[in-house]
Amino acid sequence: MAVRAAAAAPRGLRKLFSSFAFAPPPSNAANTALPPAEPSTNLFVSGLSKRTTTEGLREAFSKFGQVVNARVVTDRVSGYSKGFGFVLYATLEDAAEGIKGMDGKFLDGWVIFAEYARPREPPSPPSSERAGFPPFGRP
Repeated sequence: MAVRAAAAAPRGLRKLFSSFAFAPPPSNAANTALPPAEPSTNLFVSGLSKRTTTEGLREAFSKFGQVVNARVVTDRVSGYSKGFGFVLYATLEDAAEGIKGMDGKFLDGWVIFAEYARPREPPSPPSSERAGFPPFGRP
């Protein structure tokens, strides 16, 4: 008899919790999507492998035009790639060819994505400064 009660309890709980339907909040994907970046000679490259080096990135993108500068952003402590980088071309036409040639392609065994780089947003002030307090110490 005790076994039946113990076996029935989970079903009862399952019934209780199954009556509550989880509904995710409505998606505002249309509102949060960023507009496409304006064409520029600077490309943002994401999806890079930790093995990808600056030289490897330069070589891969130099097939499509004159690369002025290439840089893989690395972690300060480990020295490994953070998975993204930047490629600067000499002309807009070369940059467009670089995107067409490398977007969605494999580099060091990983699929990478290339797009026009967006300008960096200015940093927002820390919350303590917004509240009227100095950032450190007493007023």
